Amino acid sequence: MEQQLDPTAIRAAAGRIAGHVRPVTVAPAADGLWYALEHLQHTGSFKARGAYNFLAAHAEAGALPAAGVTIASGGNAGLACAWAARTHGIPATVFLPANAPRIKVERLRGYGAEVRLTGDRYAEALATCREFAADSGALSSHAYDHPLIAAGAGTLFEEIRAALPGLDALVVAVGGGGLFAGLATAAREHGVRIVAAEPEHCRALNAALAAGRPVDVPVDSVASDSLGATRVSADALRAAQHPDVDSVLVPDEAITAARRALWEEHRLVVENGAATALAALRTAPVPPGKRVAVVLCGANTDLAGL
Repeated sequence: MEQQLDPTAIRAAAGRIAGHVRPVTVAPAADGLWYALEHLQHTGSFKARGAYNFLAAHAEAGALPAAGVTIASGGNAGLACAWAARTHGIPATVFLPANAPRIKVERLRGYGAEVRLTGDRYAEALATCREFAADSGALSSHAYDHPLIAAGAGTLFEEIRAALPGLDALVVAVGGGGLFAGLATAAREHGVRIVAAEPEHCRALNAALAAGRPVDVPVDSVASDSLGATRVSADALRAAQHPDVDSVLVPDEAITAARRALWEEHRLVVENGAATALAALRTAPVPPGKRVAVVLCGANTDLAGL
């Protein structure tokens, strides 16, 4: 299936996922500031949107194999893939490094996935996953680098815009760039500015902008469990090169402070990746008269850190 990321693809995704994902709640936080509570989504993150759209589009095309779907990811993408596979009634096989935390393995199995542990690094799990897909005929999914995944994530934009007419800017954390690419593509039609927030030492998008192409970056951040992509997608880079996009880097100290503030001030529990978006905004307050939304994109986190 050949796909491209554009507004038409995002509108098609919105039709596919309607009634299957939770519409986002948008809550006022301060003057001119709202939170998009996407951490309340199925599986605890926005990833459910892309995972469901990915499988639904293949089902529409008659390209959903009996062998099911496979992915290498022990994080939010793996959970979303397992959930979406269960809703479509097909098997999911998820590959993880052998040292993956037991709680992740148990959660994946709770969604009905078959979990296979291999090697001690993500790259080894990914290589084995690809071999499995080739041998079994299972559909190979990706955590972020696929137009259907990004288009599904982009459906969040119209829901936020419907709740906030006159939206001026949207702040979102960036890892591999699937959510950012989808949101930026949808926002471009409406002149809404996108602020792409990354940790200082986990900056795949920012580095790609500087280099003019996706490049590998080191990953060392409190938010690396969810934003720790070593390379951003080509779709994300293209979206970031638009003049209505700002790339912002924030230190880990600001991320942990933002996460703590969300708990102390609003009793919202989010992962460090989600707090990265708020951290970027806290360094540059909302200008008077502007309407800004911050995407709180995930809540799969250890409560002990609060």
